[in-house]
Amino acid sequence: MHALDNTHPRRLSGIHRLGLGLALVFGLGGQAGWLQADDDAPARPTKPALTVTTTRPEIRDWPRTIAATGNIAAWREVVVGAEIGGDRLVEVPVEIGDRVERGQLLARIDSDSVTAAFEQARAAVAEAEALLAEARADADRARESRGTAALSAQQADQYLSAERTALARLDAARARVRSEELRLSRTSVLAPVAGIVASLSATQGSLVQPGDELLRLIRDSRLEWRAEVPATELARLQPGGPARIVTPDGTPVHGQIRRVAPTIDARTLTGLVYVDLPAEATGRPLRAGMFVRGELDLGESPALTLPQSAVLAREGFAYVFRLEPGGTVIQTKVGIDRRLGDRVEITAGLEATAEVVDSGVGFLADGDLVRLAE
Repeated sequence: MHALDNTHPRRLSGIHRLGLGLALVFGLGGQAGWLQADDDAPARPTKPALTVTTTRPEIRDWPRTIAATGNIAAWREVVVGAEIGGDRLVEVPVEIGDRVERGQLLARIDSDSVTAAFEQARAAVAEAEALLAEARADADRARESRGTAALSAQQADQYLSAERTALARLDAARARVRSEELRLSRTSVLAPVAGIVASLSATQGSLVQPGDELLRLIRDSRLEWRAEVPATELARLQPGGPARIVTPDGTPVHGQIRRVAPTIDARTLTGLVYVDLPAEATGRPLRAGMFVRGELDLGESPALTLPQSAVLAREGFAYVFRLEPGGTVIQTKVGIDRRLGDRVEITAGLEATAEVVDSGVGFLADGDLVRLAE
């Protein structure tokens, strides 16, 4: 019994060891079989990333323009000043921004002293006329008595000389009247041209001197856009070409190129292009001194275009997704230029026959499988 008792545990431990070995073998085999089954299973199909619609580029005749910036300025500015001095301004009936007509009263200068001088000059004319009449009568008698004993030759010459002197004094007096009359007219400062009051320095009650600036007018209420254009583009512009600006409030205003500057600014390498603007836009929405952006038209040229929705901006570049025969899309880098409405010009990277995704491009990646919408 003791011998049997001593050997029984060892037999049991051997059996246990055998069972563990078999379990390990069958376990590994089962795992290997499972792994082999996974490797032999067929691959599941890739699911399309997006259902899309496609489009092809279109060739359209588009206007070619040059973008520019510049200031709005008066087409012509007219300085209105005082032509007489030493008197006070008694009336200034206009304000900045007023539209005035040619000959309209802009300012009035005190005319009392000028009126007095004018009346004095007229009195001097009357006196000179009386003296001339007397001298002419003496001269007539001298001419009748010449060569007789009634009047000596010397005295006759004196009468004739006195007549000429009196006539000259009358002419001088009449000239003085015209001068004073002109000064009197200049006490009323009138608009030399029609336009808009751009600035006003005249102050009622101030003492004016000849040459003092009273106000400035924008002649004919016309403004111009002085567009700054790169020197390399100036040769492509011609007078008479159309132009368009956009005011700060978004209002478009159309104009016409009047002149291209013959010189270039050496510091900025730009030249000025003068664009005439319609008079009805002056004041509202355009004002002198505004800084605006605009475009100068160079005519039309063919453009390969796509909808803007087909172009993806990413990392500073423009891309489209070109559809391949297998239903995948290839991200393609393209060059873009002009924009018109909802379309953009493609300048490089895409042929005219290519088919590209036209919407939802922001959700696609290079190589994605897509489904075409029915």
